[in-house]
Amino acid sequence: MSMFSFQTSDKVSELDSAGTDENRPSRSTLGERLRQSLAATRARLGKQLTALFTPGRAIDEELYDELETILLTCDVGVEATQHLVNATRERVKRDKVSDATGLRDALRSELLQLLAPLEQALNVRTNKPFVILLAGVNGAGKTTSIGKLTKQLVDAGLSVVLAAGDTFRAAAEQQLKVWGERNQVSVIGQEGGDAAAVIFDAIQSAKSKGVDVVLADTAGRLPTQLHLMEELKKVKRVIAKAMPDAPHEVLLVIDANTGQNAVNQVKAFDEALGVTGLILTKLDGTAKGGAIAGIARYRGIPVRYVGTGEGIDDLRPFDATVFVDALFA
Repeated sequence: MSMFSFQTSDKVSELDSAGTDENRPSRSTLGERLRQSLAATRARLGKQLTALFTPGRAIDEELYDELETILLTCDVGVEATQHLVNATRERVKRDKVSDATGLRDALRSELLQLLAPLEQALNVRTNKPFVILLAGVNGAGKTTSIGKLTKQLVDAGLSVVLAAGDTFRAAAEQQLKVWGERNQVSVIGQEGGDAAAVIFDAIQSAKSKGVDVVLADTAGRLPTQLHLMEELKKVKRVIAKAMPDAPHEVLLVIDANTGQNAVNQVKAFDEALGVTGLILTKLDGTAKGGAIAGIARYRGIPVRYVGTGEGIDDLRPFDATVFVDALFA
């Protein structure tokens, strides 16, 4: 399970944060981390499902109604819930499932099928620099995610420049500088300056020095703050002036605690920026992990990473099988 792929002109080699097989976390280790992180969601969803899928219970409309209610209360969302219930019905009918235990397995299979397309590694190409723009609402964990991602890129042998594009928040540049010092990478910023100009300067600096990756932070904003969303669009336009095919990746950082509001955030930022990947943070503190199903039904935007804890290495690639296993364990 790779952290991201690094593509050159003649080959694609899989790299992870450790860079070697000896240090690479095993699938079972990552699964245990995710299982611990999803404890709150599992306690809420799993307990209800266990009670629902009593061995020997017949499959009837009452059972399906109860299943629908459980999924809705776990922030799976109306559309995703209807999809999962209907798809589970079809599978039960097709496979001639006769009791509630078999329905549980059918539901697990349908959830996995829904989430599997989201499992796509970040593809870091040698554009020199490869520009990654990060966006999200205040408190979602953008700056922390940038720091953790920077470590993974550096550990994989790539050079990185950080652009302190969150010029609205006084402490944002200082926080980014702390991460820059930890990872021994340059941070370009201008407190109180224009975000687009800061990121433009960072890209120009990276181009002149042959740096591999630019990670550009932006100010947190709500999708309803239309003037700030317009500023974000401006940032993207200015990036394209610095480098015509950039940004090469637009990552939206989503706080899992927001539940179904996460879907609204994805829609709004996607319309403004064309989101190419998601980072789902704070899974360790929420009972709302089911929101990822709603995101999957909106559009198959890859979930590049999930946050499984506070540690610098607790930003892990999304693995649909491990995720679903952690929910049903």
